[in-house]
Amino acid sequence: MRGAVQDGINVFKGIPYGASTAGKNRFMPPKKPVPWSGVRDSTAFGHAAPQVPLGSNYDYARIIDWLTFPGGQSEDCLVLNIWTPAVKDDGKRPVLVSFHGGGFTTGSGANIFYNGLPLAKFGDVVVVTLNHRLGCLGHLSMADIGAPPEFAQAGVAGMMDCVLALEWVRDNIANFGGDSGKVMIFGQSGGGAKVSHLLAMPSARGLFQRAAIQSSGWPLRAMPRDCATRAAERMLAHLGLTKARVAELQQVPVEMILSAQAALEAQEVPVDFAPVLDGSVIPRHPFDPDAPPVSADVPLIISTTLDDVSFGRTDFDLDEAGLRNEVAKIASGKADETVAAYRRAFPSSSAFLLLCKMLTDRGVRRTAYLLADRKAALHRAPAYMYVLEFPSRAYGGKFGAVHATDVPLVFHNIAGQQLTGNGAEAKRVADQMAAAWVAFARTGNPNHAEIPHWPAYTPDKQETMIFNQTSRVENAPWNELRSLWTASEPEPDC
Repeated sequence: MRGAVQDGINVFKGIPYGASTAGKNRFMPPKKPVPWSGVRDSTAFGHAAPQVPLGSNYDYARIIDWLTFPGGQSEDCLVLNIWTPAVKDDGKRPVLVSFHGGGFTTGSGANIFYNGLPLAKFGDVVVVTLNHRLGCLGHLSMADIGAPPEFAQAGVAGMMDCVLALEWVRDNIANFGGDSGKVMIFGQSGGGAKVSHLLAMPSARGLFQRAAIQSSGWPLRAMPRDCATRAAERMLAHLGLTKARVAELQQVPVEMILSAQAALEAQEVPVDFAPVLDGSVIPRHPFDPDAPPVSADVPLIISTTLDDVSFGRTDFDLDEAGLRNEVAKIASGKADETVAAYRRAFPSSSAFLLLCKMLTDRGVRRTAYLLADRKAALHRAPAYMYVLEFPSRAYGGKFGAVHATDVPLVFHNIAGQQLTGNGAEAKRVADQMAAAWVAFARTGNPNHAEIPHWPAYTPDKQETMIFNQTSRVENAPWNELRSLWTASEPEPDC
C-alpha cells in the first residue's frame, strides 16, 4: 500500500479489510478482501456504507458535518483508515480503534471528528477508524421468515464486519507500528453501542484489551429476535416481496432498499434496524441483566455529557412556563419540585438546558450508571466513569455540553471544530482527555499527571471524573437529581 505523510504522521486510507458486500455477498457474513498485485494507492477514504440521511435538526447537523462522505457511498464499504507515527519499526504502540456514531444506521469513519492524525501525533499511538454495514443492510433478521439457511446471520452482519476489522488489526497492525496486545476500542453514541455489543460477543474475545462507551443511549440490550423478525416482514411487504421470494433481496437495487428503510423509519410505529439477539454471534444482551462475563477482564470507560440530549431538540427559546409544561409530562406530578431542584443546582442554565439536563439524567445518564454498576459487580477489571461538563462553543453555547462534544476532545482534534472551538480552554480539556485515552490504551488505567487522581468506579461511591477546564472527581455527582428519575419506565424493546 502507498500512503501519505502528513505533519509527520503516516496516513493510510481506504484499506479493504473485507470484500464488497454487494450482490451475492449482501446480507452474508463478511468475506476476506480480494488480494491485489502491485502497489495499492491508500491516500483517499473508501466508501461509507449506504445509508438513509440523518434525521436531526439543522444546526446540529451542520456542527457535526454528518452529511459529508469524502469517499462516497457503496456496498463495497468494508474499509479502514490508519494514522501512525511510523511503520515497520517494531514500535509496539497502543492501538486505538474508533467505531463511529450515528446509531446503527448512519455515519462514517471518515467524518471530520474522527481524524486520527492529532491523536497519533499527541500520544505516539496508532489510530484506526472504519466503516461497516449499517441499517437493514447490516441488520435485517431473516432467520425466522423462511429465508434460505445462508441468510441466517443477516441480522448480525454489521457486527460481524466489526469483528473482521478487529481481526485485520490483530493480524496486520504490527506492520504499522502497533501492538495487537494493546488494542483499545471506543465509540460514542451508536459507536458506544457497538462497543457494548462487542464486549458480549465471543467472536470478539481477545481482539481488544480495553474499551470505552461514550454517551450510548442503548448499550444494555440487543434487538430481540421477535422484534427483528417483524421488522424484516415489514421490509418485505414494503418492497412487494413474499417470504417465498426473500432471496431476491440480493437483487433489489440498493436505492430501493434505502427508500424502503426510510419509509419504515418514518411510520407512526417506526421500524428500527439494529444487531439482533440471534443466540449465536450475539448470544446474550450486552449488559442485561448483568455485565458480560466474556469481557470481565477488559477495563472500561463509561461516560455522558452534561446536556447530552440537547442535540435532538430545537426549542431553544423555551420559557419557564414551557419548561414546567414539558416537565409535567415526565415528572409524575412533581413538576414544580423537579424544576426547583434543578434550578438550585444549575441557577444560570437556560430553561432549554435545564430541560435537557433532566432528560439526560432520566435517560442516557441513568443507563450509564446502571451499566457501570453491572460492570463493577463482576469484581474483575475496573470501570471508570466521567461526565463532560465543558460546554460546546457552537451557536453561542446554546447546546451546552451536547452529545459528541467529547469526541474531538479525546481525538485531540479541535482545530477548526465548531463543536469545541479552538481556544485555550478547549485545548486544555483536549490535553486532559486525550492523555487519559492514551494512558488507558497503554495501561488500562486512564490516570496521568494533568488530571486529579481518577479512581475506579464503585456502586456505593459512584466515583466520577468531571472533565472541564479544571477537572475534578466527585462521588455520586448530582445524585439527588438523578434519583428523581430512578422510577421512570425503561424504553420498550420494539
